[in-house]
Amino acid sequence: MNPYVQYMYSYPHKTAYRPLQGISLEHYIHFLKGSGNGLYLHIPFCQAKCGYCNLFSVTGQGEVDAARYLDAVKRQCMQYEGLLETVQAEFGELAIGGGTPLCLAVNQLEQMFGMLERHFRYSRQREVVIETAPNQTDAPKLGVLKQAGVTRVSMGIQSFHDSELRSLGRQHQAKQARKALHLLKEAEFACVNVDFIYGIPGQTVESLLASLQEALTFEPDEIFLYPLYINRGAWLKQRGDVWDQSGAYLQYQQASAFLKDAGYRQDSMRRFVRSPQKRAYSECGFGTLLALGCGGRSYLGNLHFSSPYATQQAQCLARLEEYEQTQDYTKITHGFLLSEEEMKRRYVIRHLLIMPGLSLERYQEAFGSGAVEDFPVLQTWLDRGFVEQKVQEGGDTFLALTQEGLGLSDYLGPMLISPQVLAAMEAWE
Repeated sequence: MNPYVQYMYSYPHKTAYRPLQGISLEHYIHFLKGSGNGLYLHIPFCQAKCGYCNLFSVTGQGEVDAARYLDAVKRQCMQYEGLLETVQAEFGELAIGGGTPLCLAVNQLEQMFGMLERHFRYSRQREVVIETAPNQTDAPKLGVLKQAGVTRVSMGIQSFHDSELRSLGRQHQAKQARKALHLLKEAEFACVNVDFIYGIPGQTVESLLASLQEALTFEPDEIFLYPLYINRGAWLKQRGDVWDQSGAYLQYQQASAFLKDAGYRQDSMRRFVRSPQKRAYSECGFGTLLALGCGGRSYLGNLHFSSPYATQQAQCLARLEEYEQTQDYTKITHGFLLSEEEMKRRYVIRHLLIMPGLSLERYQEAFGSGAVEDFPVLQTWLDRGFVEQKVQEGGDTFLALTQEGLGLSDYLGPMLISPQVLAAMEAWE
């Protein structure tokens, strides 16, 4: 059994998206009516492309290039603003990712937050989330984040061993990560989460646990553990590095046990939270997300859309130029229209892979059918001990991954991909 088939962070994957015609944001704006929406801005600039990265990002861009991009984002904000006002859309979360958003200069970060404040309406208790990297984390930029009301900062550290960082093609050294963590701790953000990778060539269980032990000295609110995927488009793939999957799985088992012994609650295969409370149920199957910039994706009802998927520098630069030259940002030209069956699959994936799991009653209420009847593989997983049935507070019956099932999330989740979506993904490959 290969425990690492695919990371199911969203469904369907953007490689299944195709050209769309005759669709406008105006046709779907009603999904954003009222409160409870998410807003995402993609900043695609990075100091360098990490060896494992297959995300939409570009390198070698200066302040002039960033300024041109922010001008395009401003035009998009202005075009969206009028439509959003017709339905009184309110956003409860603002997330800024990339790329590395803190690659922007201080004045550009201020400009970015200013336009986001000016053109959109937010709930009073909004969350503001941003990603960063050690080399780009300094006191002046963190000051801008505090002034903007950022509540959560996420930083990719990956390892505290320089040899492992070099294997990954990371541009920072461990000393920069330590300095950045000290600055984040002093800034007193409501939540700081840090990312680590396991399965790195040359990494051992002992070196991984040593990195995690050092991370604990900074008392991060959350720690994410990611297995190393070497996908198409990443230069580690081109270099031909061999990934020891069985060794990576052992590292995961040891690291997850270590973090739980240290008082961290495991909410998914990747997420560990420093909190004694159980994770409350959160309805996430039908959430709405509106993306700004080039490379982010939007979810409005059964419509998912984004710019065409790209990972390599030349492709990403071409997409970036197309975005910056766009005249009408409300035209939706690339995406995926989910059928009811695909909506069911998305609902199961979004809930089952995260604690407390999939509520059978809420699935029945949403779709008028039973989850196990619609997806018999769930019964197979129950029989094999990957999933268990629990009655939660409030009386709902949940299907939840067992400890073994959590570790096999990237093996189980892909089984729920429909043949149609799988064929589209394989055609893209």
